[in-house]
Amino acid sequence: MTKRYIGLLRGINVGGKNRLPMARLREIFAECDANEVATYIQSGNVAFTSSAKAAVATLKQVSACLESELGLRVPIVLRSADEMRRALDAHPFEDRGVPEKFRSIMFLERKPTAAQRRSLDPDCSAGEEWEVIGSEVHLCFPAGSARSKLTNVYFDRRLETISTTRNVRTVQKLLEL
Repeated sequence: MTKRYIGLLRGINVGGKNRLPMARLREIFAECDANEVATYIQSGNVAFTSSAKAAVATLKQVSACLESELGLRVPIVLRSADEMRRALDAHPFEDRGVPEKFRSIMFLERKPTAAQRRSLDPDCSAGEEWEVIGSEVHLCFPAGSARSKLTNVYFDRRLETISTTRNVRTVQKLLEL
C-alpha cells in the first residue's frame, strides 16, 4: 500500500552552503523510484508517494546520489504524512500566543531513550520552552530562535541522534502537499 511521505533534508541551501536546486532534488527522488514528488521552499522538504519499504530504500538511494553526484552528505529524516500530522497535532505550545514561525518541531531520526531525555537541561535556554514527545522535540521561541541554545547540535549530542527542524507553518504546508 502506498502513502504520502516527507523527506526532510538537513542543512540544504542554508547560508550559501549545500546548494541544491529543488528541481534537481525532485528529479533525484523520481530517479530513485519516488512518485508524485513535490518540494516546498528551498530548504530540502520533499513530499512523495511510496510504499513504506520503498520509502526507506528511496532515501538511501537519494543520499548515495547526493553524495556521489553533488558531494553532499546531508542527513534525511523520514516521516509519513500521518506521523507528521500527529506531531503537529501534539504540539504543546499552540496556546502561548507565539507566532507559528517561532514555534517549531525538531524531527529526530529515532526516538530517544528515557536516559537520553533525562540528559537534557530543562533550563538550557531561558525564556524558551521545549518538550520531547515521541520522536520529536517541540520548541517555542517567544523572541525567535536566532540566539537560542536549543539547537540541532545540542539535541543531537544529548539524544545521540540526528535531527532537523521545521517551523509549524512549514509543517502545515508540507501536509498540504
